[in-house]
Amino acid sequence: MRADARENYDRLVSVAAGAFARDGGDATLKAIAREAGVGIGTLYRHFPTRESLVDAVYRAETQRLCDAATDLLGERAPLDALREWALRFLDYMATKEGMAEVLHTVLSGDEGLRLETRARITEALRLLIAAGQGAGRLRAGLDAGDVSLALGGFALILRGRPDAREAGGRLFDLLARGLAAG
Repeated sequence: MRADARENYDRLVSVAAGAFARDGGDATLKAIAREAGVGIGTLYRHFPTRESLVDAVYRAETQRLCDAATDLLGERAPLDALREWALRFLDYMATKEGMAEVLHTVLSGDEGLRLETRARITEALRLLIAAGQGAGRLRAGLDAGDVSLALGGFALILRGRPDAREAGGRLFDLLARGLAAG
């Protein structure tokens, strides 16, 4: 892909993620193209269907979330990294919720993608938990799958709330007390 085409592709995916998180199913492809600063034809060249755009956003957001675990551990103390990652997970879930109807169709056609996503998120959590345990901040025996379920529960109860990130931080702080060592 040419550099300018790649830039347009990346910008469309980024803008679409924000639009789906903000506007949900009401986000139009025309508005996404306009916000990305490209014509609708450019959007359709990259993403001939809404499903193809949703698929690209889902994959990019999953990649961004999973990569953040390593990045955050390089920048912050382990428990702070886990907290920030948990907040990013809530943002990720809000984006998924905004494209839920179409995403269901995409994932129904690709069960491997659903399983791969779950495995990648669990692995990112394992990395964060292991760092917290290594620093003596998190107790031994924590299951990354259980922590993932707790975060998923937070996402469900915070769905649509304008203060979701703030409330998510408070809920994570409560969860962290249960995960703490000692």
